[in-house]
Amino acid sequence: MADVTVLGAPWCPDCQRTKRFLAEQRISYDWVDIDKDSAGLRRVEEIQKGGRTIPTVVFADGSVLVDPENEEVARKLGLALEPQRRMYDLAIVGGGPAGLGAAIYAAREGIEAIVVDRGGLGGQAGVTERIDNYPGFPEGIGGAELADRFIAQARRYGVELLSGVAVDSIAREGDDLCLRLGAAGEVTGHAALLVPGSTYRRLGVPGEDELIGAGVHFCATCDGPFYRGAEELLVVGGGNSALEEGLFLTQFAKRVRILQRGHELTGSRLLQDRVRADERVIVDVDSEVVELRGDGHLESVVVRTSGEERELRPAAAFVFIGLTPNTEFVRGLIDLDERGFIRTDEAFRTSVPGIYGAGDARRGATKQLASAVGDGVAALISLRSYLQAHGDICTVDVEP
Repeated sequence: MADVTVLGAPWCPDCQRTKRFLAEQRISYDWVDIDKDSAGLRRVEEIQKGGRTIPTVVFADGSVLVDPENEEVARKLGLALEPQRRMYDLAIVGGGPAGLGAAIYAAREGIEAIVVDRGGLGGQAGVTERIDNYPGFPEGIGGAELADRFIAQARRYGVELLSGVAVDSIAREGDDLCLRLGAAGEVTGHAALLVPGSTYRRLGVPGEDELIGAGVHFCATCDGPFYRGAEELLVVGGGNSALEEGLFLTQFAKRVRILQRGHELTGSRLLQDRVRADERVIVDVDSEVVELRGDGHLESVVVRTSGEERELRPAAAFVFIGLTPNTEFVRGLIDLDERGFIRTDEAFRTSVPGIYGAGDARRGATKQLASAVGDGVAALISLRSYLQAHGDICTVDVEP
């Protein structure tokens, strides 16, 4: 059994939030749907002396949290939620590959840095089932394993890492930058590197908001195992992420149907070949979702294909149609483009001196793991010059 048990229901948004937080932290957990499991419902009532508040989270030591915030769960798991100090040379917002890559180089340069991530360290790479295109791993590597290697290397160099801690806002205080961390207080940095990553974009069709987490999902790694033995699962999107996750879902369902709005798939040729060679995968092009239907759980998906509507009945729909940058906390502070991506110059500088941007949230980024790491490192090297010019750090000779 897993160390954590989450008792809840598919229609409960707080249950989905808790599950996603545990998945981001790569904490294994057992999920009990109290709508289907009468013993689970009785357990909730016994714990709460007749109450039915969900999620109810039970830990290995027998302790319980009822409808907890992510911070409460993080504290129970022993995650560091408060900075060790209040002043750093560099504050890195985002603990994905770009942020961790920058942090490793910062530490080697003698730059005292802190990494703050609102979710789990490792970013989207950490919740990707398998990565086949990262240099140095000819047989591929699990996303969680690769993320753990990044984290271990950063810790080896003494980088301070905070996960489950959101940066609410950034404000200039004299020559420095103050980052407000909510319940964790504030930290100040001589400079800041913004690598907050991005989140999956929604369809924006009727029924979506009501069914998110109840048959409509954005993370196959998180939620795919719940549909083991399903007749059919639906994947919306035709890019790399959609094709990768569609192939991943074939281990749970007898059939996976991929819907692509355009005339053809847009993922890499290698992935397209793998998809078309798999007899369990069906590809429908010129198709778009126009409505999601269900009462408490997804029951059907209305699809328009070449102008004609039809109704599909997959066990679940997984949506991979692009990314939205996690940049709301700096809106109004730095220049963003019309979609919210960070505008930078060729040296990764934003419109505010001392604030740099890199990774998937930067305008023009390729949204690839290898380039995200390169982005973070290149931004750090540029940022180092800024710190040196302002006398905040001394030049340190480090082997490449």
